Amino acid sequence: MTRAMGAAMRRIHVGNALSAFGLGFTVPYLYVYVAQVRGLGAMTAGLVLAVFAVAALVVLPFAGRAIVRRGPLPVLLAALLTAAVGALTLGISGSSAAVLASASLLGAGQAVMQPALATMIVDCSSAETRSRAFAMQFFLQNLGLGVGGLIGGHLVDTTSAASFTLLFAIEAAMFLLLVVVMATVRMPHAPRIEGAPAAGRSSWKQLLGNRAMVQLCVLGFVLFFACYGQFESGLSAYGVEAAGISTSALGTALAANTLMIVVAQFAVLRFVERRRRSRVIAAVGLIWAVAWAVAGYAGLGHGSQEMATAAFVSTYALFGLGEAMLSPTVAPLVADLAPEGMAGQYNSAFALVKQLALAVGPAVGGPLGASLHAPYIVAFLVFSLGITILAVRLGRQLTEAQDQPWLAKSRVVARGGAPVSADV
Repeated sequence: MTRAMGAAMRRIHVGNALSAFGLGFTVPYLYVYVAQVRGLGAMTAGLVLAVFAVAALVVLPFAGRAIVRRGPLPVLLAALLTAAVGALTLGISGSSAAVLASASLLGAGQAVMQPALATMIVDCSSAETRSRAFAMQFFLQNLGLGVGGLIGGHLVDTTSAASFTLLFAIEAAMFLLLVVVMATVRMPHAPRIEGAPAAGRSSWKQLLGNRAMVQLCVLGFVLFFACYGQFESGLSAYGVEAAGISTSALGTALAANTLMIVVAQFAVLRFVERRRRSRVIAAVGLIWAVAWAVAGYAGLGHGSQEMATAAFVSTYALFGLGEAMLSPTVAPLVADLAPEGMAGQYNSAFALVKQLALAVGPAVGGPLGASLHAPYIVAFLVFSLGITILAVRLGRQLTEAQDQPWLAKSRVVARGGAPVSADV
C-alpha cells in the first residue's frame, strides 16, 4: 500500500467510526422519541422506521450510477450533508409530516454513505489488503454504534424533548465533522484484481449478466434476512414470548453480540483471510444453524430460566462470531467481482439487496417469532443451512483469484519475484 493510499484509508476509517458513533446516538431511541416524547403515536413511529427503508430503496439504484460517474467522494459528501440536515430537523420536528420528511432525508443520506465508503475502501486497497480493510471498517462501525448508544442512553430523558434535540444535534455535528475530515481525502487510482472483467455495457444489464454477482446477491439476501433482519424483531420477540427473556437479558444478548465482534474480529481475520471465501461463508451458515438450534433450546427446551437465558445470550454471541467472519469476506468479494470502474455500482446493488432483506426480515420474522415458536426456529435453521449450500454453489462460479486472492501474491513470491505492489 502506498503512502497516499494509507493516508486516505486512515481518514476513511475515521469516517466510518464517526458516522457509526453519530447513528448510535439516535437509532436505539427513535421509536420512543416519535411515539412518546413527541406524542405522535405508535403508528407514526412505525412509519418513520419504514421511511428509512423506503428512502434507502429509492436512492440506492441511483447512488451506484452517481458513484461511477462522479466518484465516491463527492457522493459521500452530498450524502453526509443530506443526513446532517435530516438529523437536525428531526430533532426539532413536532408534527407527523415534518418527522417523516426529516426521516426520509436522514435515511437516504445514511443509505448512500455505505456504498460510497465501501467504494473508497476498494479504491484505497489492493486485493491482498482489502479483507483487513473491511474487517477494520466493521470493527469500527460496531464500536462506534456501541459507544454512541451507551453515551446517548445516559444523555436521553424521555420526559424532555430537549434531551432528544441534543442527541440529534450531536448526530448532525458528527456528519458535518465527517464532511470536513473527508474533504481532505485524496483518492488514489484503484488497483485491480487479476482476472477482473472490464466495464462495457449498461451497468445494470452488465451486473445482471454476471452470474457470480447475481448468486452473491441471492446469498446476501438470505444472510441479512436470516440474521440481521431478526435481531430486533423475530428473535427478540421469540426470546420474550417463548423463552421468557427479560428486557435486561435481551440487552445483555445484544451486548454479547457486539462484544463478540469487537473481541473476535482480528483473531478471526487471521483464520479466514487464508481460506476460500466461499468456504468461509459456508462455515458461517453452519455456525448460524447451531445458533438457531441453541435458540430453540432456550425457548422450547425444559431447562431452568437461567439456562434459557444463557442459551439465548449464546445465540447472539454465535451470530456475532459469524458476522466477524463475514466482514472481511463478503464486501471484498463484491469489490473483486466488479469490472474496473464499476465498484460503486456493485456496492450499491449489494446495499440495495441488504436493505430489501432488512425490510422483509422483520415483517416475516416478527409475527412468526412471537406466536409460532417451533416453526420459526425450524424455518431459520433451514435458512442457515441454505446459506451453506448457496455459498458452495457460489464457489463454483468464482475464479481462483476471486475466491483466494492471497494466492496471486503467494505465486509471485514463489517464482522469485517481488509481491504485487499496491500502486500498480
